[in-house]
Amino acid sequence: MILTPHGGIMSEIPESATVFPHRKGMLYGIQYSVSWNFNEDATKYIKWIRTLYDYLAPYVSKLPRRAYLNYRDLDLGVNGPNTNYVETQSWGLKYFNYSFKRLVEVKARVDLGNFFKNEQSIPIGAALDFMFKL
Repeated sequence: MILTPHGGIMSEIPESATVFPHRKGMLYGIQYSVSWNFNEDATKYIKWIRTLYDYLAPYVSKLPRRAYLNYRDLDLGVNGPNTNYVETQSWGLKYFNYSFKRLVEVKARVDLGNFFKNEQSIPIGAALDFMFKL
């Protein structure tokens, strides 16, 4: 578990100034991480990290649960072959809060070739849904 301190000067930068919204009122960013050797069964390691995560749940943000994109939380949702704007919001708002809509607009304008993609990136379908207000 890695704690990254927040607050201080970060709290003085408005949330709307960048796409990183986790500023005011945040004490730490928490990165949960576990690894294992290639030939080992991952089940016990995943169970161990989920147990730690559940144990700490009462002490972290909730309603909404938040996340930092570089500490991916695939439990929030992932892209599928036809992921739309509404589905993408399930994780997009937790990573980017109100900047999510701005990022969808940028995706629709400059990345219809989907160069910037990962399990939780803004999919082309979501960008087009938003662009055409579907």
